[in-house]
Amino acid sequence: MSAPLLDAHLLVDRGGFRLDVPLCVAAGEVVALLGPNGAGKTTALRALAGLLPLTDGHLALGGVDLDRPSRRAWTPTERRGVGVVFQDYLLFPHLSALENVAFGPRRHGADRRAARRSAHDWLARVGMAEHADRRPRQLSGGQAQRVALARALAVEPALLLLDEPLAALDARTRLDTRAELHRHLAAYPGATLLVTHDPLDALVLADRLVVVEEGRVVQEGDAATVTARPRTDYVARLVGLNLHRGHADGHLVRVADGLTLTVADRLDGDAFVAFRPSAVALHPARPEGSPRNTWAATVAGVQRHGDNLRVRLDGPIGVAADVTPPAAAQLRLAPGQPVWAAVKAAETHAYPAG
Repeated sequence: MSAPLLDAHLLVDRGGFRLDVPLCVAAGEVVALLGPNGAGKTTALRALAGLLPLTDGHLALGGVDLDRPSRRAWTPTERRGVGVVFQDYLLFPHLSALENVAFGPRRHGADRRAARRSAHDWLARVGMAEHADRRPRQLSGGQAQRVALARALAVEPALLLLDEPLAALDARTRLDTRAELHRHLAAYPGATLLVTHDPLDALVLADRLVVVEEGRVVQEGDAATVTARPRTDYVARLVGLNLHRGHADGHLVRVADGLTLTVADRLDGDAFVAFRPSAVALHPARPEGSPRNTWAATVAGVQRHGDNLRVRLDGPIGVAADVTPPAAAQLRLAPGQPVWAAVKAAETHAYPAG
C-alpha cells in the first residue's frame, strides 16, 4: 500500500483542551471529519492549514514535514500547498469572481495574464464563467460556494480543506450544490478533508468517516461500517439509531438494572445493542404474548420527524420511538404520560463493545 498523501498526528494543547487526532488521507480520497460542537474539528482544520501550530506530533504532506515540533520544522500557510474553502467562503468583497480566483495564482508568482487565464478556466470548470465579473454581493450562496471552491483549487493544492462548505445554503441550493461538489471532488487528484457536522454531507461526499469527540477519534471507517455499528451515543444519533451498552450472555444483553434485552445475535461479554426508532412500538398497557422486550417508560417529549412523530422516552433506558400521527393521537402522547415500549428481538443488532 502506498504512503498516504497526508500523514499527520495532530497534537494541540489549548488551555484545558487537548486535540489528539491521527489522520491519514490518500491521494484522491475524501475523508470527512465529524463531531459535535467543541469536539476539535476546527482546531484540526486550523492546524492543517497552518493557522495553529502543533504542540507535538507531526504533519507531513507528500512526504514533506510541514509541522513537526520535535525537529522545529514549520511551514507557513502560504507555502503549504493547501487550499481552504471556509464556511462563510470569505471571498474578497471588493474583487470580482475572476479576481478572487486569480488571487492565489498571482500570490504564487503567476503574471497577471496567466493568473486571469487560469481563473477563467477554473470558473468554467465550476460553471461560473458567465459570472466572472460579478462581485460576491451579487452572487447567490451556491454561486459564492463554487467561486470559493475554484479559488481554493486554482493554486493546485495537494490538500483541500472544506470547512462546513454547505452549511450556509438553504435546503434546495444545498441539494444541488452537494451534487456539484461531489462531481468536482471526484475529479480532484489531491487529498480532501471535509469538516462537517452534517451526516448527509459526509455520507454523500466522503469515502471514509473519522468521528472525533472531546479531541479524540472515537470511530472511523467507511460509511457502511460506521452506520451499521456505531460506538458512541453521538454516532448513534448521527445515523438515527438507539444505542445501549450492556453485558451479553448468549442471546440476552443486560442493558440496565432490571432490563435485559433478547437479541437476534449471539454474544458473550461487553456488547452494544442498536435498534431503529421505527422498531420501537408503544402501548398504553403492557402487551401480552407479543415481543419479549418490553419495559415501562415515560414520555419525555414529542416532536415532528418527517411524516411521523419522534417520541423521547425515559425509563430504565432512554430511547427514541417513531410513531404515526394517528397512533400518537390514539395513545394521547404527551410529556409525562406512562407507556409501555416494546422491541422485537429480530429488530435489534448486537455486536461486541470491545
